[in-house]
Amino acid sequence: MSLRSFSLRGYSLRHLIAGVAVAGGVVLSISAPSALASELVYTPTSPSFGGSPLNSSHLFGLANAQNEYKAKADAAAARQTATSMSDRFIQMLQTRLYSSLASQVSEAIFGENAQDQGRIKFDDQEVSWTNTGTEVRLLVTDLQTGQISEIIIPTITQ
Repeated sequence: MSLRSFSLRGYSLRHLIAGVAVAGGVVLSISAPSALASELVYTPTSPSFGGSPLNSSHLFGLANAQNEYKAKADAAAARQTATSMSDRFIQMLQTRLYSSLASQVSEAIFGENAQDQGRIKFDDQEVSWTNTGTEVRLLVTDLQTGQISEIIIPTITQ
């Protein structure tokens, strides 16, 4: 008997063997993973997710950094609320006056009628300047401490 001539209810032996092989493969593939599978265990790799007692110094450092940030923000908020409306008005007025004074100094140095040299004294500060033609040299002197800051500004020639 050859495989081609043998048939069982319209199926050839070749189809029957292929069907049994497929069915066996399905059964094996379903049962094999459950027999070979193991429980998944997660091991954290980031020190922020804990698990190891060696991570305590890292976590402690993060907590301290957050606490310092919060403390600074709280202190700034407390200072802001502690300032009265009159104190804020005085601060804004001082800022405006210093801005106006800076504009006048800038106009005296760089304006249409610029001066080659000059000196302006206000409060405990003195600003003196010298225009050499190629640069403007500013000296800002704190009259209480004697500290001098020098600013050199190159001029643009046309």
